[in-house]
Amino acid sequence: MQRDYIYKPNGEVPPGEQLPEDLRRLALGVEYCGARLHGFQKQASAAETVQAHLEQALSSIANEPVTLVCAGRTDAGVHATNQVIHFDTRAVRPQRAWVQGVNTHLPDSVRVRWAREVPAQFHARFSARARSYRYLIHSAPTRSAQAAAEVTWTQHPLDIEAMRKGAAHLLGRHDFTSFRASQCQAKSPVRDLTRLDIARVGQLIVLEVSANAFLHHMVRNITGVLMAVGRGERKPEWVREVLESRDRTAGGVTAPPFGLYLVDVEYPKEFDLPESQPGPLLVPLPLGRLGTDTPLL
Repeated sequence: MQRDYIYKPNGEVPPGEQLPEDLRRLALGVEYCGARLHGFQKQASAAETVQAHLEQALSSIANEPVTLVCAGRTDAGVHATNQVIHFDTRAVRPQRAWVQGVNTHLPDSVRVRWAREVPAQFHARFSARARSYRYLIHSAPTRSAQAAAEVTWTQHPLDIEAMRKGAAHLLGRHDFTSFRASQCQAKSPVRDLTRLDIARVGQLIVLEVSANAFLHHMVRNITGVLMAVGRGERKPEWVREVLESRDRTAGGVTAPPFGLYLVDVEYPKEFDLPESQPGPLLVPLPLGRLGTDTPLL
């Protein structure tokens, strides 16, 4: 016997069902610099989180308490150019209010880029088909003073060709247990990695990673392994050995959070969300343009 649908704030709405008549669902595209933030998720012990800032700002504009759901929670120090959130509200406001108005209540490190009313069936997390990250590495003898918290610095030269050969072992559908954090709460370690490109962009080495979903610390752990290959400490074939071991201790260190950016979340076309450049500003290239060495545009 099928159970009747019961509305839950910001929850999944089955096909054919609707929100209560006085509610509407809004999706927002959000950008933030995570350098001085304690991650996305709201915490009782830390006020400086993306979620806390957004909910406070949205509540001020809506004139009612607002809670939200995001496409994927990011850790402390991690950035985003195209994080997607949604929330349910009774407030009726012009689109400008949900963008410029909300931004007036946010710190400089967090910005709303766009707002759109969406169907009840849209869910920022569960409707997402794929997510993409970029990881920015500055390989140079000295650390740059201009982007100390926006890129990861290494004084060691990195062999990009060796890193690409190692990365090729990770493409496809695999058990990524070796690349998940010990505290990861995902039910399954299996993920479908559809893109892992590496290239020089200006003075940076950029990794671009796309998958249907990611495990906790998965991109940072992959980056850490590939950087070891790039430094010549390991052969490219070691990446396959780490993957097949299904043992987190086989993979070594986790790369720092500072160079990591959530740059794209893909949704079905039916939701008609705005298209955005992946970014960040240091990498003004569309997704899929890192397969070969590409000069900065």
